[in-house]
Amino acid sequence: MKTLKNSLFIIFIALFSVACGGGNGNQASGPGFGGFGGGQPASVEVTAVQAGTISEQVRAYGTIRAQDVVSVTPQVSNRITRILVDLGDNVTRGQVMAEIYDASFRDAVEQAQAQIRQARATFERDSTQLARNTELFERDLISRSEFDDVRTSYLNSLAQYESARAALTQSRENLENTRITSPVDGVVLNRMIAEGDVATTGQPVFEVANLVGFETRVFLPLRDWEAVQVGQAVSMALSSRGSEIATGIVSRKSPQLNANTGLGEIVISLTEAASSVFQGALVQAQINLQTRENVVIIPRSAMIERVDTYIEPETGTIELERSYTAFVSQGDTTAVQRQLVLGIEQGDRIEVIEGLQPGDGLIITGHRNLEDGSRIRVAGSERAGNPSSDGERAEQLRNLTPEQIEQMRQERQQQGGGQGRGQGRQASGSN
Repeated sequence: MKTLKNSLFIIFIALFSVACGGGNGNQASGPGFGGFGGGQPASVEVTAVQAGTISEQVRAYGTIRAQDVVSVTPQVSNRITRILVDLGDNVTRGQVMAEIYDASFRDAVEQAQAQIRQARATFERDSTQLARNTELFERDLISRSEFDDVRTSYLNSLAQYESARAALTQSRENLENTRITSPVDGVVLNRMIAEGDVATTGQPVFEVANLVGFETRVFLPLRDWEAVQVGQAVSMALSSRGSEIATGIVSRKSPQLNANTGLGEIVISLTEAASSVFQGALVQAQINLQTRENVVIIPRSAMIERVDTYIEPETGTIELERSYTAFVSQGDTTAVQRQLVLGIEQGDRIEVIEGLQPGDGLIITGHRNLEDGSRIRVAGSERAGNPSSDGERAEQLRNLTPEQIEQMRQERQQQGGGQGRGQGRQASGSN
């Protein structure tokens, strides 16, 4: 028993010396125990798995446009004397946009006023005459024919008076219409006239976009079109900047795909927009299909995708089967492979339904060449890989059992036996 202890002590000293000296080049790649004599551990970076919120989105491009574009048409015809607004100007309901030469319309109002004064005087005279003759007729002092003549004269004067009133109202309205006003709050999109032009009834002179709301229309392939529903939230960003400028909702959805393009139309109404939103701007719309909270989320780069092919027995076609894995750090020294079941994606983030838990040490770099059980060294940590000092090596050797020391001795003999015999033959030959 004493001899066995002495032998183990000698082996312990030998191994300690080899560990301190670094050994030969074969030790780096051969198998070993506890980091001694094995290959170098892979350097990796590890981050803690966290839970968060993720949204599944559909992205598409569209052009901002007003929900309503109103054509402004003059109600009277004459020469344009003033233009008060131009392209891009904001206008309010009732704001004067242009003026038409109104001299003839003012004359018409004055003429109508004179006619109504004359018609009123005649009507008042005939009204008095009718009242007097009605009393006489009731007392049988005048004949029926005389009374009928007075009554007819009254009715004619009444009709002329009402006609004069209508003519005055129309002339005043025409005069008011010499001032072309905006029918809505909006922005001027187009101006089709200039000072000196003759405005014609029924011919548009301005186009105004109704500022009650903007919208954009996007066209999606079948799968995305089916997933989008009316009422889903949308965020929008200018394609040239990438920053969010507006939010909205899906307001309408086409009932069918376009037969020529195979795409379905989605109409998005803006509910809130920055001042930088303007008609004709190209935007990227992100439609939120669903949002999940407090779920495990990892970066896509930390996941490894494997694609296998197989033949479907019933159809004989080649099918693809995808599997997803990730590596987690065990004790900062060993990589453990996990099979993943994935959920929804958002950009470079992906939901993990099964395979990881919050707090797991997820390996995010250096994991592409790892295998299950690979030795690792976490960047910035001295806990993994080869011992960092002679004192640590000695401490590890002291904790070895006799069986472990014997296993290490046998492995060392197998690795260095051939080289040692060759060196021995060279030495005996020289003697």
